Amino acid sequence: MNWKEYFLSLMFLNIVQMALAFFIFMFQDKLPLNPQGFPGLNWDLAFMQVISFATNTNLQHYNGEVTLSYLSQMSAVQFLQFTSAASGICAAVAFVRAFVVGAKDFGNFYVDFVRSLTRVLFPFCLIASLILVWLGTPQTLSGYTAVKTVEGATQMILVGPVASLVSIMQIGTNGGGYYGANSAYPLENPTPATDVFQILLMLLMPTVMCFVFGEMLGKRKETRPILWGSYGLFALDLVIAFVPNPVFGPGMEVRFGGFFSAFWTVVTTAVTTGSVNASLYAFHPLVILAAFMGMLIQSTPGGKGIGLMYMVMYVVITVFIVGLMSGRTPEYLGMKITGRDVLLVMVTFLIHPIIILIPTVLAYATGAANAIGVSGNSLGFTQVLYEFTSAAANNGSDFLGASANTVFFNLSTGFVMFAGRFAPMGLLLALGGSMIGRKRHVEIGLKTDTVIFSLVLIGSILILVALTFFPFLALGPILAWFQGYTTGYG
Repeated sequence: MNWKEYFLSLMFLNIVQMALAFFIFMFQDKLPLNPQGFPGLNWDLAFMQVISFATNTNLQHYNGEVTLSYLSQMSAVQFLQFTSAASGICAAVAFVRAFVVGAKDFGNFYVDFVRSLTRVLFPFCLIASLILVWLGTPQTLSGYTAVKTVEGATQMILVGPVASLVSIMQIGTNGGGYYGANSAYPLENPTPATDVFQILLMLLMPTVMCFVFGEMLGKRKETRPILWGSYGLFALDLVIAFVPNPVFGPGMEVRFGGFFSAFWTVVTTAVTTGSVNASLYAFHPLVILAAFMGMLIQSTPGGKGIGLMYMVMYVVITVFIVGLMSGRTPEYLGMKITGRDVLLVMVTFLIHPIIILIPTVLAYATGAANAIGVSGNSLGFTQVLYEFTSAAANNGSDFLGASANTVFFNLSTGFVMFAGRFAPMGLLLALGGSMIGRKRHVEIGLKTDTVIFSLVLIGSILILVALTFFPFLALGPILAWFQGYTTGYG
């Protein structure tokens, strides 16, 4: 396949999958595996949720344990979590193929898709699910169980196919949990051991993809700028998050402690997973600022697949800037960077602020934010900006939760998630298409496998993101910090 055939095949399969999931969500009350008798979802919520799971975002405007049947959890949610993760891996692998010497095409999407599922995601998730069950996460198709507490009261134990969903939600950098409280819920994340294990699962695939880049090129040293740049930015996010707070440290969460809660938040936004083990309201504004940075950059190291594509995009921008500064023709891997290449990467970069900032303004202009009780101060602005940043970055963590289950937020976030996923993917595949068969120089003028280039890459990314988003971050978490909101958002 060429890049157009590959991308259209990916889009076609994802749209068909969304249609199937939409049907299951709408008619779950008439389908089997619904022991709790939950009704079908409203059309706007079903529309938003199928896009959310199909785009690897997993933004949830519902509480799963009181909304979705077992069939919906397995055949819509988990199903789309597997296929969206596989689609991201496929897009990245096809994109890297375009840079391989002697490449003539992008491969076949359907072959890559099956291989991603059967060689990578299924085996890893099976092993992870068994470990999670061993550590105490439930996995059953039995109905909810009523038990007597030690005080004599009756309590409903909400169980289900939890471990299998947690495994793909973390390995696939999906983030959508079985319960509304996500991994802050005791059954989804029962112990500190499961907490650390889930953090490792989140980091697994994005880190692996950095090494896949060098292996596929046959130049392992080219892994260095991708890996060093990603984790250099990740380290900077950690520094921001752990700026000493004289009152409560990184936050007020007590279940796993302030350190592990803040560390999880930085990880889950750095790899665009979006799962949470504590309420975002429990953190002071600089932790939220670190979370913003991960979602705005999208390659720290980013989601599995798309994070790698974004980092290569930043590399192309950086070599272009370095070329302008040194008076040389910009090149990467021995290939000259053309004006069309720069146009493609800059349009890809600019899509992100457009789909974040326009709906944020509309949320206030239409009164949609006020309608769900969001204030107009720095904290309220942070919540709305975070909602659309999370949607555009296909992250899924958010402040609003089920309170955003309105027609405006369901439709607006649905369109933002769709554009944030497939527009950059298509443009970067087009960039790969222009690289195939391009003449290469034997002598490479600019070495991109050095520490110096990695530092320049990190600086370029920070400057680009700061120039684009700083005014809006200044109105949100930065202003909240200076106004003295250092004890959380609650």
